[in-house]
Amino acid sequence: QVQLVESGGELVQPGGSLGLSCAGSGTSFSFSTMSWYRQAPGHTRELVASITPGSNKNYADSVKGRFTISRDNAKNTVYLQMNSLKPEDTAVYYCYVRKFELDYWGQGTQVTVSS
Repeated sequence: QVQLVESGGELVQPGGSLGLSCAGSGTSFSFSTMSWYRQAPGHTRELVASITPGSNKNYADSVKGRFTISRDNAKNTVYLQMNSLKPEDTAVYYCYVRKFELDYWGQGTQVTVSS
């Protein structure tokens, strides 16, 4: 069974930092682009960042310069380091991979930025 499992979400103060992880199992994602999405209450799910198998990275304008995506193919894991967090970053963060025309989503991890 193919799974993506996120971890690392929690409550953090504005200006703080947080790191998310997403571990894949059941298949290798080494040759797939891996992405992070987020969905805030009342909003549609949006792309936050993606990283290709060759480690080319793409970021939403709202997080450029603050978030960093990385991957460890040996661990089948993608990471999202989030710095200078703002209240508007509050959302459920999801890991996403598309492989062989199949979409795989994690269950999501809640990030809340609040004082």
